[in-house]
Amino acid sequence: MRTKGSHRIYKKGKERFVIPFHSAKNLHPKIVKRLFEMIESID
Repeated sequence: MRTKGSHRIYKKGKERFVIPFHSAKNLHPKIVKRLFEMIESID
């Protein structure tokens, strides 16, 4: 959807996902887990 600073903002339906984005760095496992939980709850 858009980018603000080091965060990328995505939208699926009415849900909005804010994901921190830092090139050459991996996402923290807790962030990945929460993202998958949010995606599963929408489908």
